[in-house]
Amino acid sequence: MKFNHNCNISRKARIGKDVLVGDNTIIYDNVEVGDNTIIANNCVIGEPLSSYYYSLKSYKNPPTKIGPNSLVRSHSIIYAGSSFGSNFQTGHRVTIREHSFIGDNCSIGTLSDIQGYITIGNYCRLHSNVHIGQKSRIGNFVFIYPYVVLTNDPTPPSNVCLGPIIGDYAQIATGSVILPGIKIGENALVGAGAIVTRNVANMSLVLGNPAKYICKVTEIKSREKNGSHYPWMHNFNKGMPWGQIGYTKWLKTNLIHKSRN
Repeated sequence: MKFNHNCNISRKARIGKDVLVGDNTIIYDNVEVGDNTIIANNCVIGEPLSSYYYSLKSYKNPPTKIGPNSLVRSHSIIYAGSSFGSNFQTGHRVTIREHSFIGDNCSIGTLSDIQGYITIGNYCRLHSNVHIGQKSRIGNFVFIYPYVVLTNDPTPPSNVCLGPIIGDYAQIATGSVILPGIKIGENALVGAGAIVTRNVANMSLVLGNPAKYICKVTEIKSREKNGSHYPWMHNFNKGMPWGQIGYTKWLKTNLIHKSRN
């Protein structure tokens, strides 16, 4: 472990092996930081919930877990009661509120705002300036591009909270807005600037305001080779678990492994 200048690490925190904590970072009670993780300068990990300020004597910080081999960049704030898998990364000035549950190999881009009470699967990439409203559910291998907003109040202001549900392998392009309770199907593509007011079927491309069905994603031509670009997993492997073996072989191996268990 290496702690830089002016760190404040709770005695009730558990810090793994070969962890680096940058200058001016605070780690609160009941935080667990996995091995080989870097927490950069001016971060807050395990930020207390609002009840802390009204019941100082009785308050107990909920557990917060950051998996091994993670990188939390400078000025990020992670609230207590959240959990992050291995190889987690943030950009700068990211805010992640309480009860956020994020899987392995995920990244949250600079200036993104995760409002808590959400779930995100494995191998998801949220780019810069993404806003995720409470109660949102995001599957595996989902990419969400800059300035996307997932909303959750169908009749603002109200006490109803209906987060969108994003299926596995979906792509949500720049500047899109997903309305409360909307379901985006697996392998769907939401085009840039779309305002999504209705559920989107699997393998569908939607565009516009309000977003309308355009075609199956398999009809979208590749700019890199002959044929379709979608499903994208057959044409993109950067940072993906199928690496050089290809998606089809990886999926077959993965399904066999699951069936044995």
